[in-house]
Amino acid sequence: MTSPAIDGAALLDDVEAFHRRFNVFPTDAAFVAVALWDAHAHLLDCFDSTPRIAFLSPEPGSGKTRALEIVETLVPQPMTAVNASAAALFRSVSGPGGKPTILFDEIDTVFGPKAGDNEELRGFLNAGHRRTGVTYRCIGDGGNQTVQAFPSYCAVAVAGLGSLPDTILTRSVIIRMRRRARNEKVEPFRARIHEAEGHKLRDRLAEWAEQAQRFVMGAWPDMPDGVADRPADVWEPLLAIADAAGGAWPERARDACLTLVKASRANDKGSMGVRLLTDLRDHVMVGIDRLPTVAILDRLNALDDAPWADLGGKPLDNRRLSKMLAEYMTADNEPITSRNIKAAGSVLKGYYATDLWDAWARYCPPPPESPLPPLPGTENLV
Repeated sequence: MTSPAIDGAALLDDVEAFHRRFNVFPTDAAFVAVALWDAHAHLLDCFDSTPRIAFLSPEPGSGKTRALEIVETLVPQPMTAVNASAAALFRSVSGPGGKPTILFDEIDTVFGPKAGDNEELRGFLNAGHRRTGVTYRCIGDGGNQTVQAFPSYCAVAVAGLGSLPDTILTRSVIIRMRRRARNEKVEPFRARIHEAEGHKLRDRLAEWAEQAQRFVMGAWPDMPDGVADRPADVWEPLLAIADAAGGAWPERARDACLTLVKASRANDKGSMGVRLLTDLRDHVMVGIDRLPTVAILDRLNALDDAPWADLGGKPLDNRRLSKMLAEYMTADNEPITSRNIKAAGSVLKGYYATDLWDAWARYCPPPPESPLPPLPGTENLV
């Protein structure tokens, strides 16, 4: 006897409402994204890649662990992995019991500034983003060792302080948690009572996933304008699930996608090179077409909330500036280098905006909507 069809939109509404009882997320978009992510864990084999979801905050006590606890009740085969080794994780994923959903709390202890190197675990998390991802290991003893590929593809949710390596951050839906305000109330989570409620929703998600497979398998959901490349890879499974659920979810999912992708770009400073290019464009060479190196260094090192005044205990200098910019190319495919600039009857070395335009267009995030006025004292240098 065929089971009655489950209303996917109503089910996602219930999953979102369950989170809202116990979690305070920064935006409505975060609730939408987390509910879709919970559902995607049940449909993992329908996709070519899986987005990670990352609950991050600058301070403890911001609800990150509670968010993972609620997710744990809703996803298939949850595996809590605080300080788990890479070997334990990839053997669990490739084991006969099916793919776990890995929930990694205190991820800052793995990738934070005091954690040391964790390249093996980082490699596992990176490889497991794609369905084809594998981790290679030698097995056997002595001269009888052979190389074996262990599948690494699985759903991963993480929580921690600070940030994550770029290779993981750019593959994640980022929820930036914050401490609850005095007027923000949540229901206390009691595992003995509420786990069973979450498990009922989990079972409904699993049942709905069976009927939704044919809608999401091979789907190519329409992306919101401006969402492409890596962000599109991250959101494609979630939008496919929203389309399969129907109701208000396709529109809500795309609104959430735009909100969270825009927020991630605002927080993403990129590599030091991209940060340098962006600061040159947005703060140093605004409205002018050339500037001597000495003036560029003065202005970079004076920027608030920028790293240039303290790079390993020393401010950015001419040699390091030259080395960093030479990594990027002009429109003529030549390394960006300083050139002569005539100023006040003398000739100084400096940089031209025309040499930087191509790198700005290729590497920097979109410019601010309201351009800054030229810096005082630069008007006569154009």
